[in-house]
Amino acid sequence: MVHKGSIIFLYSELAGYFLSCLRALRNEFNGEIYVVHWPVNSEAPFEFDFPEGVHFMEKNKIENLQDYVTQCNPTTIVSAGWMDAEYLSVCGVFKKKCKTILAMDNHWTGSFKQRLACMLSPFYLKPKFSHIWVPGLPQKVFADKLGFKNVLLDYYCGDVDLYQRYYKQFSALKKQNFPKRFLYVGRYVKHKGIFEMWEAFIQAIGHRKDWELWCIGTGDQFDNRVIHDQIKHFGFVQPSEMNTYIKETAIFVLPSKFEPWGVVVQEYAAAGFPMIVSKEVGAAEKYALPNSNAVLTSAGNIEDMIKAFATFMSLEQEVYDEMVVESNRKGCSYTPEHWANKILDVDACVV
Repeated sequence: MVHKGSIIFLYSELAGYFLSCLRALRNEFNGEIYVVHWPVNSEAPFEFDFPEGVHFMEKNKIENLQDYVTQCNPTTIVSAGWMDAEYLSVCGVFKKKCKTILAMDNHWTGSFKQRLACMLSPFYLKPKFSHIWVPGLPQKVFADKLGFKNVLLDYYCGDVDLYQRYYKQFSALKKQNFPKRFLYVGRYVKHKGIFEMWEAFIQAIGHRKDWELWCIGTGDQFDNRVIHDQIKHFGFVQPSEMNTYIKETAIFVLPSKFEPWGVVVQEYAAAGFPMIVSKEVGAAEKYALPNSNAVLTSAGNIEDMIKAFATFMSLEQEVYDEMVVESNRKGCSYTPEHWANKILDVDACVV
């Protein structure tokens, strides 16, 4: 058990996977843990299982954020991105007093805005942060160009324990006869590639009646969803209530046109799902690899997706079983305990 002062997270929208990471941190850290966060997103009304011993506070209920952070006496501050000007201001004040970590999931595209950010970083970002924490290699390229020397990887981590339990619960049943159903879990928004996914699935099945596509989520395009006898829409489902859907489906699909990371890829890999994932999904670099456990498609390319659906619809049980094991291995390769140790290693450093 590590004995320290306090670690503060200046966070955006809470997510279940983040709470699982905090739970692991709580088990290893004997100081105080504070989380300042934005209000819950109405499009994703998660019922959170808050870890004991962690102090949560909605940002809009704090009169003066700098005073609040001062009272917490932090040894490390983690700020989720640079969207919140108050978070940046606080990190600028505390940079010389403790470790300040900028968490960023933007991958390098070379856009004008990114090049401008690189020019401004020596004046706007670097003076406020001692470290930067990114999920993968595409984001590290950006972090390097921003001028950061202390770059941490693997910022995102799924709720591995929960999805590993799903794997253990249902993998034997699926090995006997895998369900002929694809599964999409995500928001109903255009940049997720859902309309291309639905069109590709309809074309891929043709006159076949033995395959279905199950879709879970909500968003501003839910009312515009494609209605088809073999496409089922279930709306928003809590992660803890996914038992039936995971038991009755076999192949995970994430066709995003833009997805900096996608924690859901790791989680469904841990649950033992082979995958169809677009090349724009950042997490594919670790958890969805071609010729292993996944078929990768070009974002928005319907023909690519038709071929991917057809590949899995003709898959032999033996090959499917091998992909299941490989997905689970990949999904469980990085855990909340590993995530917690990343912060603890930083927190143990001398400012």
